[in-house]
Amino acid sequence: MPQLGRCERKLLGKLILKHQKSYSLVFVNGKFCKDPKLAVANDFFFSGLNIPRNTGNQVGSNVTLLNVDQIAGLNTLGISLARIDYAPNGGLNPPHVHPRATEILLVLEGTLHAGFVTSNPDNRLIEKVLNPGDVFVFPLGLIHFQLNVAKSNAVAVAALSSQNPGVITIANAVFGSNPPINLDVLTKAFQLGKNEVKNLQKQFGGANKSGHIYEKQP
Repeated sequence: MPQLGRCERKLLGKLILKHQKSYSLVFVNGKFCKDPKLAVANDFFFSGLNIPRNTGNQVGSNVTLLNVDQIAGLNTLGISLARIDYAPNGGLNPPHVHPRATEILLVLEGTLHAGFVTSNPDNRLIEKVLNPGDVFVFPLGLIHFQLNVAKSNAVAVAALSSQNPGVITIANAVFGSNPPINLDVLTKAFQLGKNEVKNLQKQFGGANKSGHIYEKQP
């Protein structure tokens, strides 16, 4: 198997070359690497990030993420980019975490209330109202959010310190898991009644993905 230098290994990922023998493929970070000699401009290119996205959903926001799945040349480079559009009067990028990346957010339009919560046991809320030109950092793995507090649309751009940062939206993960989390777990963890948890699971899809909600058997 031909050996690739460090710089060559970092150049490209994810593109599986047709008619290339399997022994010559290099698998890095879950993606197949491309022969650097075959690199083209489109391996490092994306167009259309300037186009406003549709925010007509329950939370009133839309995230356009450019990671290694959209730009193959990002593989192993440890960076990605996202555009976030927010609807007026409360468009929300709901509480979530990036398990593999720190995020730095730049507000382009609108006014955002942004914040993150530190880890146990302090669970401190660090928050700030951001205007165009303001920058805010969300450390790796911490729950964070942005809320549009203006009467107009808001737009922000975020850079993340991974080519595949991942995202876990808290409410969707907890109440929309597949299969649903046992009711006894959620009622005790959130100090809610079973009917309240059931309603939340129905709202987030956790009660519908497997056709039932787990309850403790008598």
